[in-house]
Amino acid sequence: MDGGITIRAPMLTFFCELEADALQALFADSSVIKDLVALEASVSLGILDLTSERAGVVHSLNEAGIPVIAWQLLPMEQGYWFNVSNAAQASARYGAFKGWSAEYGLQWDGIGVDIELDIRDLRQIMDDKLRLLRSLLRRLFNTERVRTAQAAYNALLTEMRVDGYRVDSYHLPLIIDERKAGSTLLQRVAGLVELRADREVLMLYTSILRPRGPGVLWSYGRDAHSIGVGITGGGVQVAGIGDVPPLNWDEFSRDLRLAYCLTNDIHVFSLEGCVQQGFLKQLNGFDWDQPVTPPCGSARQIEIFRMGLRAILWASAHPLVVLAGLVGLVWLLSRLCPGER
Repeated sequence: MDGGITIRAPMLTFFCELEADALQALFADSSVIKDLVALEASVSLGILDLTSERAGVVHSLNEAGIPVIAWQLLPMEQGYWFNVSNAAQASARYGAFKGWSAEYGLQWDGIGVDIELDIRDLRQIMDDKLRLLRSLLRRLFNTERVRTAQAAYNALLTEMRVDGYRVDSYHLPLIIDERKAGSTLLQRVAGLVELRADREVLMLYTSILRPRGPGVLWSYGRDAHSIGVGITGGGVQVAGIGDVPPLNWDEFSRDLRLAYCLTNDIHVFSLEGCVQQGFLKQLNGFDWDQPVTPPCGSARQIEIFRMGLRAILWASAHPLVVLAGLVGLVWLLSRLCPGER
């Protein structure tokens, strides 16, 4: 209470991405559920498998009244995250998920659709860069691949809504620039899919964007329905890519307050990282109203980068306009500088 005004904490959702054994061990500590209840928080649970062990954890969360979002994931050999390459597998996985949920009587607050690069591409970056480059060049001109994937994913999202679920999307922030430019370049090359979900979460993880992470959060956060902050620890590991130190408490609390300046809906990656570092308990009683200094300097740098990126993306979407402009410019220069006769 400050001057008679109650400061209401934002809606918090914690990502949890653990194998079944580690997941059971996490929630074997009853204080984790108690802390989540006290925070009135939700959990976006990665569906890494369709086992009775995972179902048992969901039952525990259901019984405690904690909203659980079913974060859809694929086996590693199918790309893990959803992308242009695996729409058919994503649809089949959702069908299997529905059967599993019905078998165990699981209750879901919504469905999470995670759109990221194919994990097989990330591994190929380390194993065979030349082969990956050839693959990316082939994708550059394959617009049909993107259209087909978008249609398939839109049909899948429609099915999820007909089943009674709210659909959340977890997006990399560059998709916002692609959308504003009316381009499909990033989708063609990187395999991303531009989807319109009921709630869009931008993954603005400053731990992997140091030292400009806060500027990225401040710039892109204005376009987010919900801001994803992190990483506090955990997550899938890709061999060959160096470990990034997780956020410490000062960095984490800064990011939470920056996000709260922009939205009342915040996602945190990850629950297991917060528990390991003792952050979950510290969030109970967290002072959301404490002032935070916006990272205006680094945000301006990010805005300049984004303007350049959008110009490139726009040009890729309007090549004939660009070509006509260049021809016109050459003609104009030839008229202004006719040369000696």
